[in-house]
Amino acid sequence: MMLTINLKDAKAKFSSMVNEAMNGEVVTITRHGKPVAALVSVDVAEAVRKSMQSKPTGLVSYLKSFPSDSLFERSPLPSRTVEL
Repeated sequence: MMLTINLKDAKAKFSSMVNEAMNGEVVTITRHGKPVAALVSVDVAEAVRKSMQSKPTGLVSYLKSFPSDSLFERSPLPSRTVEL
């Protein structure tokens, strides 16, 4: 679940918002009702930074660049070639 909070309240409750991010929540900060920033854990930020820096050579490489999730296990088998 994603938590949304306006900037004024986020400033007042910054410590608790950091705790929420550390616990895996994505905290969206709004200004005048529009999302302007997100507070996430360092692990999430590093994963995003890593995926943005690499230049995948194809769709399979791109999908493999994202961190694994406990909900979906990746197959360790190599990808297969499909003729279209």
